[in-house]
Amino acid sequence: MRLGYSLSYWGGQGLGPADHLTLVKEAEALGYDSVWAAETYGTDPVTLLGWIAGQTTRIGLGTGVLQMPGRRPVVSAMAAATLDQISGGRARLGLGVSGPQVVEGWHGVPFERPLEFARDYLTVARMALDHRPVSHTGPTITVPVPGGQGKELTLGVSTVQERLPIYLAAMGPRNIALAGELADGWLSIHTPPELIAEHRGGFRPGFDVAPMMLTLVEEDEGLAYDMMRPNLALYLGGMGSRRTNFYNRLAGRLGFEKEALAVQEAFLDGRQGEAMNHISDELLDAMTICGPEDKVSERFDAYREAGATTLVVGLVVPTLRMKIDQLRLIADLV
Repeated sequence: MRLGYSLSYWGGQGLGPADHLTLVKEAEALGYDSVWAAETYGTDPVTLLGWIAGQTTRIGLGTGVLQMPGRRPVVSAMAAATLDQISGGRARLGLGVSGPQVVEGWHGVPFERPLEFARDYLTVARMALDHRPVSHTGPTITVPVPGGQGKELTLGVSTVQERLPIYLAAMGPRNIALAGELADGWLSIHTPPELIAEHRGGFRPGFDVAPMMLTLVEEDEGLAYDMMRPNLALYLGGMGSRRTNFYNRLAGRLGFEKEALAVQEAFLDGRQGEAMNHISDELLDAMTICGPEDKVSERFDAYREAGATTLVVGLVVPTLRMKIDQLRLIADLV
């Protein structure tokens, strides 16, 4: 099982660009296989990864993830191919449908038919990256425009990799199945190893199962839980609307529906402290990795045995020094 490092939603963490570059270089030196940059309504991950590409030599560079509704599939393919060129073949294109809060509130487009949209999007992006003339007629994407003046075009920049890998961020069963069908990897988040094991039979050889997990190695287990609670409360309570929060739904599928709904209600009503108090130790153990070294090591083993091939860790500690220490501890344990 390889290690990845998530820069997460870069910005607002009290760290500047030089600090983040220090962390990526440390991860590369420690043998981490990849670094991933996320997108919401802040920093652009492709620009960030291009900057990192010029100051690293080996580590893989993944978008984790680009929001499909925010850019056309051929634009994502162009960005990935360009990143692959300037990095010497290290690009990985992570894509996701996002959710209505950001899609409708930030991009100004309706959040409709996400599964069909993802299928069309992956098909067109793969076609472009494979240097085939792009022509597709689907329920949500048709290119070229029928009866218009456009013609089939082929991506005008080659990729260094023979097949630049596409990853799909997926949480629901149908999207996970779609990842196995059309993508080269599955980016899950907050997913326990038991759930990964349920789906691994649907993946072909060489498919990269890459759970993205908030991770903290801390000998004081109570302190570890307390440091993790604000982060999980944000996902369950604030990363989505009251009607649609995919992280909250996942917690429900894992058996914590009542607890997750209480977190969301308190968080959206501005009672963040109460929201954190609703999160039990059991929920934290299901959706994050935290605690003493032996416990974290056992959890890593469980992911490996479940079929995870890349474990992407997100760090919750606040300072640069603490983050470097966490990268080293995690590398030693894996």
